[in-house]
Amino acid sequence: MASFVNRTRWIRRGSTLPRLLGLAVLLALTALKYTDPLPLERLRHAVFDRYLAAKPRPVGDLPVVIVDIDDRSLQAIGQWPWSRGVLARLVDRLQEAGAATIGFDIMFPEPDRLSPARLSRTLPGLTAEMRTRLEMEPDTDRLLAEAIGRARVVLGRSGLGQRQGEGAGDPPVPLAMIGGDSTELLPSYPDMVRNLPILEAPAAGLGLFSVLPEADGIIRRVPTAFAIGGQVRPALAVETLRVATGGDALAIRRDSAGISGLVIGGHFLPTERDGRLWVHYTPHEPARFVSATDVLDGRFPPERFRNRIVLIGTSAVGLQDLRPTPLEPAMPGVEIHAQVLETILAGAVLVRPNYALGAEVLAGATLAGLIILLVPVLGPLPVLGLGLALASLTLWLGWWLFAQHGVLIDPVYPLVTGFTVYVTLVFANYWREQRQKDQIRSAFQHYLAPSLVERMVRQPELLTLGGETRMLTILFSDVRGFTSVAESYQEDPQALTALMNRLLSPLSEAIIAEGGTIDKYMGDAIMAFWNAPLDMPDHAQRALRAAREMRRRHAQLEDERKREAEAAGRPYLPLEIGIGINSGRCVVGNMGSQARFDYTALGDAVNLASRLEGLTARYGRPILIGEASAALLPPEDALEPVDRVTVKGKHEPTQIFAPVG
Repeated sequence: MASFVNRTRWIRRGSTLPRLLGLAVLLALTALKYTDPLPLERLRHAVFDRYLAAKPRPVGDLPVVIVDIDDRSLQAIGQWPWSRGVLARLVDRLQEAGAATIGFDIMFPEPDRLSPARLSRTLPGLTAEMRTRLEMEPDTDRLLAEAIGRARVVLGRSGLGQRQGEGAGDPPVPLAMIGGDSTELLPSYPDMVRNLPILEAPAAGLGLFSVLPEADGIIRRVPTAFAIGGQVRPALAVETLRVATGGDALAIRRDSAGISGLVIGGHFLPTERDGRLWVHYTPHEPARFVSATDVLDGRFPPERFRNRIVLIGTSAVGLQDLRPTPLEPAMPGVEIHAQVLETILAGAVLVRPNYALGAEVLAGATLAGLIILLVPVLGPLPVLGLGLALASLTLWLGWWLFAQHGVLIDPVYPLVTGFTVYVTLVFANYWREQRQKDQIRSAFQHYLAPSLVERMVRQPELLTLGGETRMLTILFSDVRGFTSVAESYQEDPQALTALMNRLLSPLSEAIIAEGGTIDKYMGDAIMAFWNAPLDMPDHAQRALRAAREMRRRHAQLEDERKREAEAAGRPYLPLEIGIGINSGRCVVGNMGSQARFDYTALGDAVNLASRLEGLTARYGRPILIGEASAALLPPEDALEPVDRVTVKGKHEPTQIFAPVG
């Protein structure tokens, strides 16, 4: 039992294993962060979405106008696609209104099926004269090309998932690479869908309007450039801005972490390492839109388009160009490009810097490290309070960086890391304590009363060296006649062991039933005491009740032994027990050495109880009670005086008693 006590003390005081487990969890989460699994990404994006919802970009003066092919325009002009002649008139109207640049969020990869010459070959029932007149009408693709040539127009293209080998004649892109080639870092497509060459030739710029939604389908970031078949091509918004600012060359800047940003018109535009740009959205704003039918009919203020960037696109539901964003479940795709341009022009670009990953890992390691260090020292509840304070600080810091500086730092990973490590440590400590409690119960359940065992489970500090002075009632029990019985078992020592267990078990159960603590077994003798470590005001009564129950159970055992001996035809050798009870102030606690100790009681009252047990045979009384215990018993526990004796080691005589009956 003492060796177990030492082992449980070591388990309780040791905190190396939980800390190592917490460190292992931290290292695993750090490695997980660098792989950026989908659940972490979604948590991060959810927080960024809340930021945007709480503080969207102010609408401002709307430097970008959207000419909207809306449902009203379709009703007025007809179903889509319209004749390129209508679009040519639309471009001319915008150029005449003073538009700085016109960008198409629409593609024209095939010839116009509504061009008069093509209609003459497809419409049934035409006379020869009608066919001739149609063939003499201008080609609408050429009309649109001429209108594009009269204005500064950027045509849109789209990424294509398979190579078609049509890019040999593409015009070179005015692009510079600063800090090294960044082509391999950009979002890529094997090829792209192009417009008719007759339309692309007069265009001032060509840009891809492809967007790359996140895993949940929401468009938070847009590419600024693409790698198409190994060549870099700008996005529609970037190319439109380049043309609007004078057509200077673009530049992609790279550092050791990847792409750091784009240079447009002499201004630096920060991006992520793959060249994607975080869009600082506003909610959907109807004031950005002018219906295409109103433009064609001239129903707009003269200054509406002057010196502004114009994007032509559609919000008509049937044309299915509606995309989810952090602020809107269905935003027209052309408005997303407009918001990209406005974000850049307003200088409100959101930045997730290249050092963000390192900063987040460091924050998570710091928070988890504090938890690993403090949980074994302070306990889980104080550290939980500290952790909640640090978590609040982390969330506030993430919000402050966004709201004041437009910087996106993920507060989720540090919180997830800290919480996971905290739960791991709490679980490890809980498992360790439960294991310790199970060991305490296993070791002491046969020696102590259940209430005492549970107290030791709740207060393992009781299992330390040291003691306290308390009033105890001590009981000694010994077997008389055991020597002659033992001699009869010389040929069968195992049977003697079984007899001892058969005798001591009911006696021990009687003690434990009354809340007594079995101090030790000394051969066929038992030492027990009451009122430690649990307070028991009636400790003397409990000891006497236990003694009487021990006598009753012993009598039952002797009856059984006598019947068994008669049935086996062997002589019956009776066993008798004597019990001594005494009370007094004793030192009780864990006594011994650092290597081995027991929970025991020491004191003069203990010695006297042992002497009283030895006198039971002399006076022919199975139970003898000391004067101090007799004074503690109530009148209903009737006693009779036996004698005044001077026991060995004492100079003053003491009165001894025996229970009546």
